[in-house]
Amino acid sequence: MIAVITGDIVHSRVLPADRWMNPLKTALQRMGRTPGDWEIFRGDSFQVKIAEAAEAFEQAVYIKACLKTLKKIDVRMAIGIGEIDYAAERISESNGSAFSFSGSRYERLKKDKQLLAIQSAWPEFDEEMNLYFKLGLIAMNAWTPKSAEVVKLALEHPDASQQALGEKLHIRQHAVSKRLKTAYFHEIRELDRWFRKRLKQFS
Repeated sequence: MIAVITGDIVHSRVLPADRWMNPLKTALQRMGRTPGDWEIFRGDSFQVKIAEAAEAFEQAVYIKACLKTLKKIDVRMAIGIGEIDYAAERISESNGSAFSFSGSRYERLKKDKQLLAIQSAWPEFDEEMNLYFKLGLIAMNAWTPKSAEVVKLALEHPDASQQALGEKLHIRQHAVSKRLKTAYFHEIRELDRWFRKRLKQFS
């Protein structure tokens, strides 16, 4: 069982493409190699395969944090949980239920005015997680570039102390603590743990 994230950049025309393309590529390169594991297409759309489905929410949060280090930029994503039936050299040519679920949920995101949603073979799981995602997005959609920057760094260095994170950002430990609190990082990590637990129960 894998996860597939299909997404696009919100307000991509506000900034020159290279401004948001670099953070997007930084995020996707953490998850694999192009074009087998991820691709950027139609200018501002992308698809990425997550080998471990349990990591899907965390990786979506990481992509969002990378993009929201830029003012006025955001990202819309649909997570599909399922199987891969055919792994092509290019992810755009691969198929399976994970791809179908991600694609069909992505098509509904604009209509639903949602920036993150999930679809799987378990409607009860989807209903529960999509409710939690809506609540989580209240915090994540409000991230400032500074909040997003510290979330990005905390996800890259999960075992680092706030002091160590502060040294990387050239700010004091209490400033790191304040930014993580403002970003509701602890609550988002709790949501990630719950996502992993519930996915394991359903699968």
